Amino acid sequence: MIKFNDELLIELGLGDLPHEEKTKMKAHIYETLETRVGFRLAGNMTDQQLNEFESFINQKDESGAFKWLEDNFPNYKDVVAEEFEKLKQEIRQIAPQIIESSKQ
Repeated sequence: MIKFNDELLIELGLGDLPHEEKTKMKAHIYETLETRVGFRLAGNMTDQQLNEFESFINQKDESGAFKWLEDNFPNYKDVVAEEFEKLKQEIRQIAPQIIESSKQ
């Protein structure tokens, strides 16, 4: 299970961010990952599947959405892991710039 906590930020080279910036960064990482996974999965969905999945999202039924993904895309956790690793690599590369800009 992915944890969006201070340990993740330390792993990414962002441990020196101010507390408020850490909170924003964790939210940004989560939202970015969610968007990337969503786009990747949506690219493999039929129109009917996309409508079914969107209905869970629109109803804010997170557990229903995860159940639907498990039933229809059993490899979705692999997609999440792959996208998370890509995102972490990108963040590691720009971590020094993020830290520097937080000091201004």
